[in-house]
Amino acid sequence: MGKQAREPAVRRDDILLSRRTLLTAAMVGAGLLLVAPARVHAATPLLIENVSRLYTVEVARIVAPRSCEELRRAVRDWPGAIAVGGGCYSMGGQVAIAQGLHVDMRQMNKLVWLRPEAKTVRVEAGMRWRGLQDHIDGHQLSVRTMQSFANFTIGGAVSVNAHGRYVGHGPVGHSVRALQLVLADGQVVEADRQTRPGLFRAAIGGYGAIGVITEVELDLDDNARIEQRMTRMPLRDYPAWFEREVRPPAKACLLHNADLLPPAFDEAWATNWCVSDKPVTVPDRLIPQDRTYRTEQSLLWAVSELPNGDALQRKYVRPALLGKSEVAWRNHEASLDVRMLEPASRRASTYVLQEYFIPVAQCLAFAADMAQVIRTHGAKVLNVSIRHSPRDEVSMLPWAREEVFSFVVYYKQGTETAAREAVGAWTRDMIDAALKRGGTYYLPYQLHASTAQFAAAYPQAEAFRAVKRTVDPQGRLSNSLWQRYL
Repeated sequence: MGKQAREPAVRRDDILLSRRTLLTAAMVGAGLLLVAPARVHAATPLLIENVSRLYTVEVARIVAPRSCEELRRAVRDWPGAIAVGGGCYSMGGQVAIAQGLHVDMRQMNKLVWLRPEAKTVRVEAGMRWRGLQDHIDGHQLSVRTMQSFANFTIGGAVSVNAHGRYVGHGPVGHSVRALQLVLADGQVVEADRQTRPGLFRAAIGGYGAIGVITEVELDLDDNARIEQRMTRMPLRDYPAWFEREVRPPAKACLLHNADLLPPAFDEAWATNWCVSDKPVTVPDRLIPQDRTYRTEQSLLWAVSELPNGDALQRKYVRPALLGKSEVAWRNHEASLDVRMLEPASRRASTYVLQEYFIPVAQCLAFAADMAQVIRTHGAKVLNVSIRHSPRDEVSMLPWAREEVFSFVVYYKQGTETAAREAVGAWTRDMIDAALKRGGTYYLPYQLHASTAQFAAAYPQAEAFRAVKRTVDPQGRLSNSLWQRYL
């Protein structure tokens, strides 16, 4: 979740295209969970946008608290509905409610404390992952689990129970030790696995419906040198290859994703980052924040707009990456910036995401179903990135009810009404394909799922509703997602 209200969009200047940025930008939206900054137009009416620019919500008021006390008073005193956000990377109105109060958390971004010897940290929820990296890199520590890009707020990542490319880590909720929440009545409470465990589990992946997350306590890991290794194989060989080359602890594989390219989606282009004792070949410990991305953005435009864009990826860009490698710090690879994926304009078309979580034994069957849906509807899918996750042991609304492969679908669509309706049709077909294979779909994206599909994917919703009725009986904490499904 998160909201970007008054920041400028992105800067685009020329840089020399590296193998890493080429892989990340052109091919995937690698790890993209959510996508980009929202803007608030301060004139009347007050409008909250997300990165896709598809779903603008008019709100009655915007507040940007700088302290828990300011937030507590704002929540307590507001008479109507309240929605919360930080970076506004969710794509279907998850950060706003019509004619309600919009709470912009980005000013609550301070470090509460850091305990390097215990590898734990506590931060205000509006801090971005990159801000945390700046605090911990000098202690040779790294974020344990996060999205593939560092722009998202930490509270937002917890609210959507995000994940990334980390092998065996699962969702970010597995690394959360404790939360501070402001409830709908203005009460400030602490929740963890022992104290208010039901509240803790519901808030992780709760999209702001349980309480406003104000502080997050996290486990950290050691920073490490990691080496990139790339492999190409038929998709049918991928599950066995994963068991052999990614899962075993002896392989020391820290990050992994495998990309499927249009039009056939029948080959896996896998990338592993494995712990290494080799000297780094990338001198920067973190990606410089003043780096610009015009070259990456131009390449992304080419592969999505040119008549031979699919062939450009498949025949030239990807093969050029095979056999090449680099060694970088873990924090460097974890500090990717979503600006590399930002187009010059989102007025006529926009980049969007979907994601599906499929039991391991069903992944090949789902991949075939998925490719058929994409071909039938003529969807402009740039790539599908495969990740892995163990079963979610924390969230009350888990997207991984068992061990899964996730399929992150990165696509381009028009912004007009007909294009939205067309995407809705093939999205519902994709959700049906996932449900048929015992899987689920991810909630931070466009709200195309039917209420029946939501109920089938998230059968624990009634237990979640029971917690909400206890702490927010009037349903004041809401947004477009929960207005539709909860």
